Amino acid sequence: YPDGRLDTINAAAYLGLTPKSLAIMRSLGNRPEFMKLGKKCFYTREDLDAWIQSRRATSTAQYRARRAAAA
Repeated sequence: YPDGRLDTINAAAYLGLTPKSLAIMRSLGNRPEFMKLGKKCFYTREDLDAWIQSRRATSTAQYRARRAAAA
């Protein structure tokens, strides 16, 4: 879109996910920030990048600990 928004299909491709995976993540709350306009969900590249950064870990143990703390 001209204003920089990404729809679910393009956001999923940017993240390396399927649109269905992104939809499931939205319903579970484990997802990047999004905005809903009508029936469509949109993302900004900045929100997607921030979500990617928030999921970074230096080890598998650190990643597991973060997931356990978030649950």
